Amino acid sequence: MAGKAVVKQPISAFDFEIVEGVSDNLTTVVASSSQSSPWIDPATIKLRHRIGRGLFGDVWLATRHQTTADYDEYHEVAVKMLHPMKEENINVVLDRLGNLFTQCQEPQHICWLQGLSVINGKLCIVMKFYEGSVGDKMARAKEGKLSLRDVIRYGTDLARGIMELHSKEILILNLKPYNFLLNENDHAVLGDIGIPYLLLGVPLLSSDMSRRLGTPNYMAPEQWQPEVRGPISFETDSWGFGCSIVEMLTGSQPWSGKSVDEIFKSIVKRQERPHIPGGLPPAVESVIVGCFEYDFRNRPLMGDILHAFLSSQEAAYGDEGWRDPGSRVNLDKLSGSGYSKWLVLKDQHQIGDTVRSRKPPNSCKPENMEVPGGTIVGMERDMERNGFVLVRVHGIHDPLRVHGSTLERVTFGLAAGDWVRLKTNGKKHSSVGILHSIDRDGSVAVAFIGLETFWKGNCSELQMAEAYCAGQFVTLKRDIFSPRFEWPRKRGGDWATGRICQVLPNGCLVVNFPGILVFGDENSSFLADPAEVEIISFNTCPGIVKKYQHLEDFHWAVRPLLVALGLFTAMKLGLFVGKKVRRSKVKKGRNPVIHIEGQQGDAQNAGNATWLPPKVANIIFREGASVTTTSR
Repeated sequence: MAGKAVVKQPISAFDFEIVEGVSDNLTTVVASSSQSSPWIDPATIKLRHRIGRGLFGDVWLATRHQTTADYDEYHEVAVKMLHPMKEENINVVLDRLGNLFTQCQEPQHICWLQGLSVINGKLCIVMKFYEGSVGDKMARAKEGKLSLRDVIRYGTDLARGIMELHSKEILILNLKPYNFLLNENDHAVLGDIGIPYLLLGVPLLSSDMSRRLGTPNYMAPEQWQPEVRGPISFETDSWGFGCSIVEMLTGSQPWSGKSVDEIFKSIVKRQERPHIPGGLPPAVESVIVGCFEYDFRNRPLMGDILHAFLSSQEAAYGDEGWRDPGSRVNLDKLSGSGYSKWLVLKDQHQIGDTVRSRKPPNSCKPENMEVPGGTIVGMERDMERNGFVLVRVHGIHDPLRVHGSTLERVTFGLAAGDWVRLKTNGKKHSSVGILHSIDRDGSVAVAFIGLETFWKGNCSELQMAEAYCAGQFVTLKRDIFSPRFEWPRKRGGDWATGRICQVLPNGCLVVNFPGILVFGDENSSFLADPAEVEIISFNTCPGIVKKYQHLEDFHWAVRPLLVALGLFTAMKLGLFVGKKVRRSKVKKGRNPVIHIEGQQGDAQNAGNATWLPPKVANIIFREGASVTTTSR
């Protein structure tokens, strides 16, 4: 019986032995857990009834049949059946899920995955069946909300589970209370293993593109259009986590009652945030507020969130509310840079790092840098992860003592936030983007328009690019005939010039056109690829005509105002010249007045006074003027 496999009663779902040889002389070969296959024979799964329905598939209660040497076993399992997809795409997703399965053999805060199967042509994920979820508990609670103690406890569990998946480079993108399952010890575990992320780039046969990357009520701004407003990142899950915590505290789903389009306009266009209730521990309130930063770079990482929730469990609660027993350094006040403290905490300095002062937000060029460049030679740690450091600057004898939050690390001449260009132009994505991270070994993560996730490579593949910031005027380059995004034209057919009002994390420029009058619901802002535009200023405009045309770009009222000013000036000048000409004619046509004795002279004077206009009469016959009488 060579190669015979005997399945024993498993300790876990996939423990087994492989035995070789004939039945009289069996040799046991120990199989490690890494050799276990995630595949489950669909014939061993019997679907009973559907217990849930989501955007990416349905959840069924099922029975799994496992045969042992002595008896048969039947287990209740939950089967997540994904929506139909093309056959060639099923293999792609199976490979991704298989890699995830091998990485999640011993989950602590993630649902227990038992395996994968294909039932009725649909890809299925078989997992342990949990009796309830945080959403179910909320539905049974008074006013649909949980106590603060439970929220902090569940939040701590979930933060740990999210960190487990993030450590495996997996994003969840679908965090919500009904995806937080409760185990037998009333601890929360993640019920979604990042299905939206695993389906990234895989077309679904019945899927709404606007909903592909999550549930609208919990989606971050960059999730709606990741290739335009993205990319998606670890901080994207921070937004979903914050929405879930707010719902647990208030019992109300964020953006409840609004349509998908209304939610999109509220989050992406108007940049609104969910209402955060009061009375929270300061650390929790601070981190939840940070979760709703529009720019994901300013949001906290899950490690920061876990730190805040753990510290709040130890805080004392009294009549006056939560009191934090430890003294905490306010990084925003120390840095004075305008950056969020969560962004500052992401860059951990070490002795020997080359650093420079952080550029002010929305600044293209460094201004008044205290540390233009130096090396860290000493560090002072406090309760926060960034304390004061000693920086040796060339030309200064003594090291400078500055707070680490005011510095940014420079590696191979690059720092996070720099504008960079790929030396080899990409075909599908922009060649100009923003550097988001650079490791000390030169590994980089860059955000480019056209990519849903970070481009990862080495700094040797990049070069510095021209920086853009809000307030600059830009127009399309002359050699661009088919831009990536729609762009308006002037009356003469040339590309219009607009002003940057926002720079998205991937370098996409949001541009307004104040020189164009907009009526009603017409689009007043456009998007631009930084690789396709050039900066326009009075210094770069050749000639007085171009400078005047650039003046019209500042506001649509410039041209009519100048036209009105010209007409007014012309009218004033015309009236002034007309008055001068009239006075000149009056002076030239004036006759000398001869006074003759008798009635004839009086009659003449009287006659002149009667037919002359009053103003002219007053000029000629001025009151009190002396009259000279002449005679022949």
